[in-house]
Order: sequence, then C-alpha cells, then structure tokens
Amino acid sequence: MKKLLVPTDFSEHAENALKIAAQLAKKYKGEIYLLHMIELPVDMTNPVGGTRTSDLPEAIYFMKLARKRFSEVLNKPYLEGLTVHETVQFHQAFDGIMEISKKYDCDFIVMGSQGATGFKEMFVGSNTEKVVRTSDIPVLVVKRDRPNFKIENFVFATNLSLESKSALQQAIEFATLMDAKLHLVFVNTANEFQTSVDTDNNLKKYMEGSSFNNYEFHVHNDSSVENGILNFAGKINADLVGMATHGRKGLSHFFNGSISEDLVNHANIPVVTFRI
Repeated sequence: MKKLLVPTDFSEHAENALKIAAQLAKKYKGEIYLLHMIELPVDMTNPVGGTRTSDLPEAIYFMKLARKRFSEVLNKPYLEGLTVHETVQFHQAFDGIMEISKKYDCDFIVMGSQGATGFKEMFVGSNTEKVVRTSDIPVLVVKRDRPNFKIENFVFATNLSLESKSALQQAIEFATLMDAKLHLVFVNTANEFQTSVDTDNNLKKYMEGSSFNNYEFHVHNDSSVENGILNFAGKINADLVGMATHGRKGLSHFFNGSISEDLVNHANIPVVTFRI
C-alpha cells in the first residue's frame, strides 16, 4: 500500500475517500496520487483525443478551476506531512482512472461513492462500479467519513471455488496488514444450496496450502448472496466487507450481474474488492 490512487470530483464523498487514504498513507508510509478527470463535452473534443484549438480557452478555464480546487484540498490538515501528487487529465473518468493507475504503478485505489438504486443503478451505473468490476488492483469504496479507519472484523464473502484462491490470498494479506480478524462467509441460498459435507470438503481444498489462522469460517443461510453478506456483516458488526470480482464486461456482465457492484451500492460500511 505504497501508492494509493484517489480519484476525486471534489465532492463530499470523494473527500471521505481521501481522508481514509490519508490515514492509510500515514500508517504505511505511502504516497497519494490525487486524480481529477475533466470530462469535456463531446463537441469540444476531436476524433483523435485532446481538445480543438478553438476550444483552448474553455479547456484552460477548466484546468485553472481544477488547480484552484486542488490547492484548497492540499491545504487540508489531514494531508499534512504526506506526499500528494496531484494530476488533472482531460479524459473520460473511468478510462483515465485505469490509465493513471497503470502509469504510476499504483497498488491500491480508494474511491468515494454515494450508492444508487433502481433504474439509475441498472442502466446508468457509475465510474466507481466500473472500476470495482475491472480494476487489476484492490479497490476500497467508502461512503462515510471515518475519522479512525480501524478494521477489526473483516468479512470476506466466498463461494469456495478454487478459481478465487488468488483473491483469498489478497484478502489474507490485507487482513494481516490491517491486523484484522478475517471472517470467511459462505452464503447458502435455496437456488445454490450446499450440504454441510460439501461445504466442509470445499473449505478444506480452498484453504489448502495456507498457514493463515486468524480467521473463522461461517455458513449463513439467506434469500440471496447479497442479502446474506450484508446481513451477516451486520450481525457481527463488521468494519469492512470484501469479495472477489471477475472483471466481466459487456453482455456477460449485464446478464450475470455483479454482486460486488451491488454491495458497493447498498452496503453502509466500506467495501474492498480483489480481482481474480
């Protein structure tokens, strides 16, 4: 957690994310890459990217405005003593976030979100959801200000598939770094029911080769996986929920859905995702 990327639109939710990133950067001696994407109207951009010469005054105006907002943010007390690299890009937000994370070799993304419901969630989505779904590095999504971001109970939802073992290892490393107890939870639903014998056998294979022992395994029965994760997290008063994401795109994502995106929208506590 040495290079933390924090996309910002200077909103309250983005600042909540920045405050938590600042806490993590101070604790683990990291640097923050604060990114603001200026999404110009379509008629102000040319087919090969950038801005038209005739629109340079407007582009310069947006850049100066962003720089002013940056200077205000960088003077916040919670950033004192930290190395913060500010970046302004003329780009579509989602593409820009992915591009910058690779350019600066960031190893963690912290984003704010206000959630969404109904048709807006289904048909419009958000940049946060896209990043959660496709990022190659872990993404932490927060909604509220947390003056003391301490993780004691970390719920990691799993279907116990061997395909997701790489995400499990990332979750274990994160739990170790945060000095948190890991709660592995398997949600049993009527549509995808597993017997106790099957669950025990799958858990044995799932944890094979791991020496990590600061965890508990739970089976939670519920009407859906998402409800099960949220209800179990509430039951044990969890500080954080995590899960793996497949990075589905296009129609595959639309028809299969994404539990990680649902959690980002509906969970009141922070959510962290790890790419399989």
